[in-house]
Amino acid sequence: MTTDLLDYTRKVIIFVAMVGLAFVIAKLSHVLVLVFGGVVLAAVLLTLTGLLRRLLPLPHGAALAVVLVLLIGGLSMLLALFGTQAAGELATLIETMPAAAQSFQDWVDTTRLGPIIHEQIDALRGNVSRLVGTAGAMAMSLTSGLLEVFLVLVGGIYMAAQPQLYRKGLLKLVPRPVRLTTGEALDASGRALQLWLGGQLVAMLLVGALTGIALWMLGVPAAFALALIAFLLDFVPIIGPIVAAVPGVLLGFTVSPKIGLATLAAYIVIQQIESNIIQPLIQQRAVELPPALLLFALFAFGALYGLPGLLLAAPLTVFVYVLVKKLYVRELLDTETSVPGEPDEGSRG
Repeated sequence: MTTDLLDYTRKVIIFVAMVGLAFVIAKLSHVLVLVFGGVVLAAVLLTLTGLLRRLLPLPHGAALAVVLVLLIGGLSMLLALFGTQAAGELATLIETMPAAAQSFQDWVDTTRLGPIIHEQIDALRGNVSRLVGTAGAMAMSLTSGLLEVFLVLVGGIYMAAQPQLYRKGLLKLVPRPVRLTTGEALDASGRALQLWLGGQLVAMLLVGALTGIALWMLGVPAAFALALIAFLLDFVPIIGPIVAAVPGVLLGFTVSPKIGLATLAAYIVIQQIESNIIQPLIQQRAVELPPALLLFALFAFGALYGLPGLLLAAPLTVFVYVLVKKLYVRELLDTETSVPGEPDEGSRG
C-alpha cells in the first residue's frame, strides 16, 4: 500500500511539475526562446568539443577555446575567400528579382493556366502586403534583434563552458522525488538535440552542394548565392526548402522558360533526394520526428514567437518530444516507449 501511495504521489508531482513548466513557458515565452537559442548553440559547441577531445587529450575548457578559435578562424577564412563573391551574387540576386518575376509572369500569360494562376496571385496580395508590413517592422527592430543574437551567442558559450553548472541549477528547481528521472530526461533530450543538429548540418551541406552544382550546370545566374540560401534555409524543415526554391526558379525564367522549368525540377529532385535518401540515413543515428508533428510545430512556434520561433521550431520540437516521451508517456502513463537520446535506446521497445 505504501509503495502504491509513493508511486501515485510521484506521478502527481511529475504532472504538477509539467503543468508548472508550461505556465512558466507561457509567461516567459520570449525570454525562453532566447535561452533555448543559447542551448542550441551550446549543444553545437559541446558536440564539436567532444569530437576534439576524442582526438586530443585536452581539458574541457581548453578544447572549447580551441573550437571557438577554429570556428572564428574558419568563418573569417570563408569570408575572405568567398565573401566578395557571395555579396556580389546576392546583390545581383536582389537587382534581378523584379525582372525575374516579370519573366515568370510573361511566361504564365502564354499558358492556359495563366488566368487561374493570376487569380491565385491576386488572392495572395493581401498576404504579401502583410508580409511587407512585417518585414518593415522587423527592419525597425533591427537593433533589438542584433542584441538578442549577441545574447544568444554569449549565453551559448557560457552554457557550453559549464554545462553541469546549469544542469544542476535547473534540477534544484525540481522536487527531489523526481530529480533523478528529470535529470535523465534532460540528458536524453540534450543527446537527441546534438544528434539532430549534427544530422541536420550534414543534410544542409549536401543540399547546398547539390543545389549549387545543379544551378551552375543549368546556367542559372547567382548559383553560388542561391546555393548559400538553400543551405541556410534547409535548417527550417519543410518550409525552408520551399522558400529557398522561389528565387532560384524565378531567376531560371530570366534565362528562358525551359531553364525555369528545369530549375523547378532540379529543386524538386534535390528535395526528394533529401527526403527519401539523405534524411532516412541520417535519422538512423539521429532523431526521427513524425512529419505532421514537425509541420504543426513550425506553424505553432512561428505564430507564437515570430521568426525566432520558426528558426528554432525543429530543435525545440526535438527537445520537447524527448521530454514528453520520457516524463509523460513512460513515467506518468507507465507506457513503455523508446526515447531518443538514451544510451540504452536500442534495448527498449
